[in-house]
Amino acid sequence: MARFIFITGGVVSSLGKGLMAASLAALLQARGYRVRIRKFDPYLNVDPGTMSPYQHGEVYVTDDGAETDLDLGHYERFTGVAARQSDNVTSGRIYQQIITKERRGDYLGATVQVIPHVTDAIKEFARADIDDLDFVLCEIGGTVGDIESLPFIEAIRQLRNEEGRDRTLSVHVTLVPYIAAAGELKTKPTQHSVRELASLGVQPDILLCRCEKPLPEGERAKIAQFCNVRKEAVIPALDADSIYSVPVQYHGEGLDSEVLRAFGISDAPEPDLTRWYDIMDRKRHPEGEVTIGVVGKYVSLPDAYKSLNEALVHGGLANRVKVNIRWLDAEMFEHDEELAANLEPMHGILVPGGFGERGSEGKIASVRFARERGVPFFGICLGMQMACIEAARNTSGIAGASSSEFGPTDEPVVGLITEWMSAEGLQKRGADTDLGGTMRLGAYDAKLSPNSHVAAVYGAHAISERHRHRYEVNGAYRDALEKGGLVFSGLSPDGMLPEIVERPDHPWFIGVQFHPELKSKPFDPHPLFKGFVEAAVRQSRLV
Repeated sequence: MARFIFITGGVVSSLGKGLMAASLAALLQARGYRVRIRKFDPYLNVDPGTMSPYQHGEVYVTDDGAETDLDLGHYERFTGVAARQSDNVTSGRIYQQIITKERRGDYLGATVQVIPHVTDAIKEFARADIDDLDFVLCEIGGTVGDIESLPFIEAIRQLRNEEGRDRTLSVHVTLVPYIAAAGELKTKPTQHSVRELASLGVQPDILLCRCEKPLPEGERAKIAQFCNVRKEAVIPALDADSIYSVPVQYHGEGLDSEVLRAFGISDAPEPDLTRWYDIMDRKRHPEGEVTIGVVGKYVSLPDAYKSLNEALVHGGLANRVKVNIRWLDAEMFEHDEELAANLEPMHGILVPGGFGERGSEGKIASVRFARERGVPFFGICLGMQMACIEAARNTSGIAGASSSEFGPTDEPVVGLITEWMSAEGLQKRGADTDLGGTMRLGAYDAKLSPNSHVAAVYGAHAISERHRHRYEVNGAYRDALEKGGLVFSGLSPDGMLPEIVERPDHPWFIGVQFHPELKSKPFDPHPLFKGFVEAAVRQSRLV
């Protein structure tokens, strides 16, 4: 039977609960256990699909089409276990389900309340689809003390009673701040946070203490005494030089050993951390470096492109080089003098996904620069669409080419996708459809042209990649674009939807409608990012 590990956070947000959950899962997995990680988000949005990247960072998409929290990206990258719709739930989704049931009369006239109806729904989510697992790690979003997270904390309390203390564990991630004026670490915030959690009926078994200075033994003992845990269960968590060194760091501090001890497991094999040591070696000892310019819309907040950032790092690991990422605001490239000055030092140019017209002309100008100068180019989702519009305007003679997303146009090279086939059958959308959950979402197959560059990159003629978009390149313009040198080298299995474009006469020019960054992992870099960085390495030797 699966054991549950509940992960909460205290004092402040952004302590790295998601990274901690991913690292602990990776350590348990390295010992041979089967794991899955789930995220409970207390906000009232049904999912993060309609939230601004400035509010929430990127939206991570699963194979089955769920728009989820970016922490699920950490979970997948560290464990290789594909996340599912059932691995992320929000207060909004839970309340939506409960109210729908109430309107149908499913509660037979009963008063619908937080306890038991909301907490039962949370527990049902935690227990779903876990028959083949050894450990289920459940991360609670937000900070203990937030009013939004109270139902989730109560559900944890109930689950610990129902499942038994031998099958449940509470890990609390907290902050031990360093006060420079006093020259010491302060344990009081941790004490208050644990007291708050305990007052809600959940006594943590393990404390993971984030601190920027080594935690002295005396302070560790003090925390253990005041927080009612073993001294060995107070685990220091100092800042790491890379997120991929965190699993090894936590193992060195005894986190996984303490978790197993708390569950009474004494016969666990030692973890095989070979691949993590290899990743650390590649990260710390690169044999060169390249600079990639990412021309985007949300560049002031790197979390908006979290998976993209990591996939570029993975491409660097595969080629044993350091990837320097330059986040470039597309709007500033709407003036020629800014364009050349900022893009000439780049060994590769990447235009990522996004929504809306702002910055689109700067992205198109960046595509043209890469095409004309022979600089490796990678367009993702909107980036592919911008590559097609640039080709239409400048190599196919369609001066008015644009996207219907940007307003009325006589030459809609990119338009709203109204019909497509999915695993559930024909999907239809209109311009007045709700924004939430109505895009082409999740994994779809594509067929690659046998002699194409992209087929050589993948080493395959059939692929499956994750999508998240509402607009598609208009297939009616295919002939005109191909006459201008932009080849459609990947299509949906029915041949209707353009998935990949490339320029055979260019050193490396590929645009994809999907999001390959969502499937890249440090120990299994995505072939497109591996190939893109490899092309950037070649470019670096030419300049």
